[in-house]
Amino acid sequence: MPPAALLPAPNVRRIGRRWRVPRPTCVETKEQRKESWELPSADSHKPLLLVDIDGVISLFGGDLSAQVGSFHSIEGIAHFLSATAAAHLLALIEHFEPVWCSGWEEKADEHLPHLLGLPAGIPFLRFDRSVGRTNAHWKLDAIDAYAGTRALAWIDDALSAPCHRWADARRAPTLLVQTDPATGLTARETERLLGWAACIRSLPQ
Repeated sequence: MPPAALLPAPNVRRIGRRWRVPRPTCVETKEQRKESWELPSADSHKPLLLVDIDGVISLFGGDLSAQVGSFHSIEGIAHFLSATAAAHLLALIEHFEPVWCSGWEEKADEHLPHLLGLPAGIPFLRFDRSVGRTNAHWKLDAIDAYAGTRALAWIDDALSAPCHRWADARRAPTLLVQTDPATGLTARETERLLGWAACIRSLPQ
């Protein structure tokens, strides 16, 4: 079963519309003490699923009291991690080959498996943020290098016009899915992704 709702840490206090999280906070729940789900074997016939974290799994910018999840201090920064988004991602992993596509880079695998019950070992992209990048969006060079000619879906809260032009120019099937950072990955985006994956499976190999 997907992980249950995470409980807020007892030493996290709400001050007005803000939350104060002590630097060493690391919430431990029964779900977090369980082993993470196993990552399915790599399958080149599945489309890639490029997953951003901030604005997709780590929510911000809205009324988080209405969301299911909890605050965690990760390397001194408070993040509200959505249990709902994690459950949707687990459902998608059965139909995609997931890849972390986030500035978190290796920190995603260090923190998210034990905090949200996500599979350990999901690969991640490294990004070159230098001025001399080939593409206009800072993630596109790394995505191009990793994905090659494979079909892919990309979930992100900050997809720009250059991202859509890049997707339109790819020869392989490509789906960009924008999230609202206040709600992250929801049933709506998940259903769209599952429907797209079903269409990809129906294409001749």
